Amino acid sequence: MSAIMKVMLSEHAADAQWGEKALISFNQNGVAIHLDGSESEQLRQIQRAGRRLDGQGIKQVALVGAEWELERRYAFYQGFYNPRAGQSLYLGDMPAEEQKQLDALLEATRWVRQITNATPEDLSPQALAEQAADFIARQAWENVSFEIISGEALLEQGHIGIYHVGRGSERAPALLKLDFNPSGDPLAPVAACLVGKGITFDSGGYSLKSSDNMLPMKSDMGGAAMVSGALALAIRQGLKQRVQLFLCCAENLVSGHAFKLGDILTYRNGVTVEILNTDAEGRLVLADGLLCAADSGASHILDAATLTGAAKMALGRDYHAVFSLDEQRGMQLCQWAKSVNEKAWPLPLESWHLGQLSSSFADLGNVASAEGTAGATTAAAFLSRFVPERAQWLHMDLSASYQKNGNELWAPGGKGHGVRTIARWLLEVTSA
Repeated sequence: MSAIMKVMLSEHAADAQWGEKALISFNQNGVAIHLDGSESEQLRQIQRAGRRLDGQGIKQVALVGAEWELERRYAFYQGFYNPRAGQSLYLGDMPAEEQKQLDALLEATRWVRQITNATPEDLSPQALAEQAADFIARQAWENVSFEIISGEALLEQGHIGIYHVGRGSERAPALLKLDFNPSGDPLAPVAACLVGKGITFDSGGYSLKSSDNMLPMKSDMGGAAMVSGALALAIRQGLKQRVQLFLCCAENLVSGHAFKLGDILTYRNGVTVEILNTDAEGRLVLADGLLCAADSGASHILDAATLTGAAKMALGRDYHAVFSLDEQRGMQLCQWAKSVNEKAWPLPLESWHLGQLSSSFADLGNVASAEGTAGATTAAAFLSRFVPERAQWLHMDLSASYQKNGNELWAPGGKGHGVRTIARWLLEVTSA
């Protein structure tokens, strides 16, 4: 006997016995999801229903009926996903082009969620760089080349942020440099660059985190996962221009060889940074990636990182924080997020915020020490010091990329929320 639960959509209210404004009801044919409100509200209702069915132990589902279009299927998948796996989801029949689009989206999202949920033991910095390169290359083998720089070679080549953050671990830090060049011309201009924070585990270093705050820190490589998934998705969606990607991968651990408070790092652009907090390590590794992006000559640069708790304090875990020194550029990214049913919100960043990162011994401190500063903003200001003035740069603090505890929409763990926004950004800025 089949154990598959058929799921249908209905624009009619559930019968009274299911309760007032019931989201789902059961009948002899399966389960109905009762929708009302705007399209965005209905997508949220569908995701909630998927989450609820998984919570009830229903593991085999088939979506049936003509009302299931791409965005609704994807919303159900997002809610029905469970990091323990074991589910079977048949998404229904659809036109070939829609199937192609949905397959690409699901593959990218699923990869981001799975790699974000990987244990820190299984996902070393080297493994993250290798798996990201492999996933992107699988989308277009003939157009992708890459190299991974690790260990002492990082120091020799001037990638001192990644090296020093990762030197406390027995597992070497690594920098992935990946080039997607569909023209095959080595002289083709680089249209855009992506930079991702890949801290595969963050203890906080000598500025040690509490156990409760350290537990989800396997997800501190969420930025690297997100930009990798986004580039893979954009390739599947028809990306035609040259794009380079830089993943800054390390474990931030405590040992006799770990970097310390009071250390001063000198970056290859000459900027000196005093370490005032070893738990503000993400910006230190991203600085190296941004310098690589600057070397490429790209006019568009986007970095993504699970960078600050301050962004989550401001926006919760529903919206990503967006920063730009050009207000309109940040607003445009938020509009592109909305167009693909994701959520992003701009937070302030002005050139004078860089002055709040003072040090008595170096050009910058890696955190602000003055009272009343905005933590997410000063982190973005730090990064701005490593971006060329000519570049159209955006920073995303990925406050909505990971769910520490499940809620009515999301299972615990990685969400993949943001991969569509970055893919859309890539396609837009490379076609302008």
